[in-house]
Amino acid sequence: MTDAWHADEARVWRSGPWSLELRGDELADLAYEGRVVLRSVRAVVRDRNWDTAGIVVDRVDTSDLAVTLHVRSTGLGSDLRGVVRAEVRGDRLRVLTDLESATEFPTNRTGLVVLHPPTLAGSPLRVTHPDGRVEASTFPARISPHQPAFDIAGLAWSHDGLDVAVRFEGDVFEMEDQRNWTDASYKTYSRPLGLPFPYRLTAGERVRQSIDVEVSGTPLASDADPVARIRLVEGAPLPAIAVSASTAPDPAPDAPAATATAVLVELDLAMRNWRAALARAAAAGTPLDVRFVLSDEDPSTIHEGAEALRGLPVARVTAFWPTGPARHVSDLDAIALLREALVDAGVQTSVVGGARSHFTELNREHHRLPRGLDGIVFSSTPLFHSLGTAQLVESLPIQRLVASQAVEIAGGLRVHVGPISLRPHFNDVATTAPPMPAHDDLRDGYGSALTDAADPRQSAPELAAWTVASAAAFAVPGVATLAYFEEWGPRGLRTADGTARPLLDAVTALAALAGEPGLRGDSPDGLVWALGARTDEGDVVLVANLDRRTRTVEVELPGGGTRHAEVRPGTFTRV
Repeated sequence: MTDAWHADEARVWRSGPWSLELRGDELADLAYEGRVVLRSVRAVVRDRNWDTAGIVVDRVDTSDLAVTLHVRSTGLGSDLRGVVRAEVRGDRLRVLTDLESATEFPTNRTGLVVLHPPTLAGSPLRVTHPDGRVEASTFPARISPHQPAFDIAGLAWSHDGLDVAVRFEGDVFEMEDQRNWTDASYKTYSRPLGLPFPYRLTAGERVRQSIDVEVSGTPLASDADPVARIRLVEGAPLPAIAVSASTAPDPAPDAPAATATAVLVELDLAMRNWRAALARAAAAGTPLDVRFVLSDEDPSTIHEGAEALRGLPVARVTAFWPTGPARHVSDLDAIALLREALVDAGVQTSVVGGARSHFTELNREHHRLPRGLDGIVFSSTPLFHSLGTAQLVESLPIQRLVASQAVEIAGGLRVHVGPISLRPHFNDVATTAPPMPAHDDLRDGYGSALTDAADPRQSAPELAAWTVASAAAFAVPGVATLAYFEEWGPRGLRTADGTARPLLDAVTALAALAGEPGLRGDSPDGLVWALGARTDEGDVVLVANLDRRTRTVEVELPGGGTRHAEVRPGTFTRV
């Protein structure tokens, strides 16, 4: 596998029955007798816009009883230094952080974040509050739109033969369901969101927090099958494959248009160059999926946006508010403005609605959507809370869960997922205004080009396998479109000079199956995925392997018959 894909290669530390993996600044997969009890513990530093400062690990000290990371924060005006340490104390594992701020720093969150594995879904949970009260709860099975637990001093649960108890010190904690963002975890974090933010760390102020983990019992035995077995069933046609318009600076490359049924273009009507962005998206003549961001200062500019669509092939259109109670959501008022503008402009097309941002906002705010829509939309990015490759891979089974729940919310309407990108195409939680282009043309680009949205893994060969696996996860019946990445540029299927990236092969292979009767199945472990179609030439199946080792895969087809493949790590193949 390539360096870009595995830049966060793990290193294992063990002490008695305890073990964990060091992944940069993260203590990952904290395990007791080989069974993971916590997905991760790390110290985070987030600024007033919820952007995450970098954590540099200057030194790692290890002994039989402790592992200590000497860390410092970088960027966003932060300057915190100190330690993150895991230490064994008798039969307990303690993780602590002690960070000192060298400067005054406005922050929304600084301290420890604990991730719980998604396998706990549906498990009973006992929540101890700071006053000693114990409340019975559960880890949500469905993705919870709001926090499952508040006012936390301790948590306890039983799973897989083990009884686990965690005690928190240094602040009051609460929990959120991170599967809303396709993270494979529930997150327990400090500084309750009900308190004002940002708050200020003063120069010389220390942040000291700890968690103590106690485990008893014996983990249940598990049998590992050396063959990955996937049973496919025939169903609804596979989703269409779309692509987002490039947001990169001019000049555009002289390259073939991507094989796609639609080009998704987001037009912020407060931008000076939204007309240039629309012209670029429409240049290839591919039907457009248009997402307007309304202007708070002058919502009537939606009429200019609708007028600009006249004569263009528009597959669907929606509009979102940039601020306010319905921020990033196409509520009744936004859709009413859009419909009026379309009528006045004489533009007839499908009107869809949903969330400009993650499934999170669709899950929380779908009650705001008006009746009479032609479809539901939301975007997806796996690298919102963390930039590790493990985060990318672990997001895949959660994408399946998100897609299934989105189809339920849609209630029979077609679901269009996109943009699908590695990093967010905009900062949906920023408390300051987004950067805006300074010109009417595209010399500086727009949107994602003006933010830190590019990722070095965009050119990694493994991203092609991830894209096939992602499509296999998202393509549940009811999902009509999947829009992957941009046409070209740092976030594109091609580079800025038009050179094809490896992931173009994956998108092309998926596009060839779009609209055909689908063959779908579950992944046996979240690492190996298969997606197929019944075509005039016979059954075609794509198999992707995101494991670090070659996997033997057996695919069972509907009606009998199996196909076998040896799939190398980080690749996909047609069987």
